[in-house]
Amino acid sequence: MTAQAQGAAGAAPITLEDIENDPVLSNFIASADQVMDGLGFTEHGFRHARLTAKTAYNLISRLERDPREAELAAIGGYLHDVGNMVAREAHGQVGALLVHGVLRERMEHHELAQVMAAIGNHEEEGGHAAGPVPAAVILADKADVHRSRVRKAEQIEFDIHDRVNYAAERSFLRVDSEARTVTLELTIDTELSQVMEYFEIFLGRMVMCRRAAEQLDCKFKLTINGATLL
Repeated sequence: MTAQAQGAAGAAPITLEDIENDPVLSNFIASADQVMDGLGFTEHGFRHARLTAKTAYNLISRLERDPREAELAAIGGYLHDVGNMVAREAHGQVGALLVHGVLRERMEHHELAQVMAAIGNHEEEGGHAAGPVPAAVILADKADVHRSRVRKAEQIEFDIHDRVNYAAERSFLRVDSEARTVTLELTIDTELSQVMEYFEIFLGRMVMCRRAAEQLDCKFKLTINGATLL
């Protein structure tokens, strides 16, 4: 991921690598995941941050959009959950303000605004795909359904979110630039969780993904165990 434009005050534009090496932002991510662990949620730490960043970057790149837009999507994806450090409720909006405080002197204002919009709008509760960068982060975030996120596998029978995530053996966001489709491909162990349970907790997320794909002039599709469901 390389810089394509001049950053704040004539400096080189900030990159995902700069963000990853920032000790304050790294502390935000680690602290946010500690809070989520305490609340009993799935993993929301560096693994999820890095995967969301990579997926958002690849999504924009494969649609052959502006490379700088892809870098901003990666930055937004990496930082999207830092607000959990403060509280789970409204963590997107809180996270956007936290990131503004750290990066306001280091990024061009119009670029920082896109990153903040991505962070502040990535959740179903009041979130909207307000442009390509937020749309990419939404799709990348919601695509991360996988058993590696589950902290306490022995409790999956009692928690539907853990059970659905643990049953997900594979998740992949496939982009077809010619067909203009973005497809979330899932492999789910139906002995652990029925497909209906996925829809029971994630239907709102899939609606959000459909709208996000539309922002990128694409159609969203969902396949589970090889069957196309959306």
